[in-house]
Amino acid sequence: MKDEFYDKNIILENHLVKLVPFDEMYDEQLRKIIYDEEIYYTVECKSEEEFQNYLIDTANQRNLQNSYPFIVIDKRTNEVAGSTRYGNLQFNNKRLEIGWTWYGEPFRGKGLNKACKFELLKYAFEDIGFRRVQFSADVRNIRSQKAIKKLGATKEGVFRANYIDAFGVSRDDAYFSIIHSEWHAIKQYIFKEFI
Repeated sequence: MKDEFYDKNIILENHLVKLVPFDEMYDEQLRKIIYDEEIYYTVECKSEEEFQNYLIDTANQRNLQNSYPFIVIDKRTNEVAGSTRYGNLQFNNKRLEIGWTWYGEPFRGKGLNKACKFELLKYAFEDIGFRRVQFSADVRNIRSQKAIKKLGATKEGVFRANYIDAFGVSRDDAYFSIIHSEWHAIKQYIFKEFI
C-alpha cells in the first residue's frame, strides 16, 4: 500500500481548488507568492537560495516516502495559491498528518483552506481508509490554530519543545485531530457546501 500511494498521481478538486502533486512546472508561480513573512512558520524563504532549497527538499520528500506534497491551485483564477501535504503517514496505524500548508497573501481568506482540507480529509478517510488525521501548529501561530479549529478538529494538547527551528530554538506545537468516527458528522456539518 505504501509504495502504491507514493507512486499515485493524486489529483483532488472541487469548485474552488485543485490539488496536484508538487512539481517543478509550478516553480515560477510559487516564486511570485512565497516571499512573505506571514508564512514563515511553515516555510521561510528570504532568498533565491532558500527558495531553491525549499523546492528541492519538498520534491524529495515524496521520493523518500516521507510526505506527499501538493500544489494548491485557485480554480477561480487558475493561479497557484500555495502548497500543502500529507506527512507523517503510518499505514500500519492508519494515521497521517495534514500540514505544511501555506497560501500566498492574495489567496488568504478566500475559502481555499477549507476547500483544500475537505479534499484532503475526504481522500484520507474515504479513499485510503485512514482512521486518524492530525494537524499541528506552532503555539505562536494563532491564525493556523483558528483555521484548524474551524475544520471541526479537536485540540488534544501542546507538545513542548517539539521541534527546533532554523535558529536552534526549541518550539512548542499545538496538536489537533479528527478521527474516522467523527468524519461523517463533520463532513455533513462543516463541509456541506462541498458535498
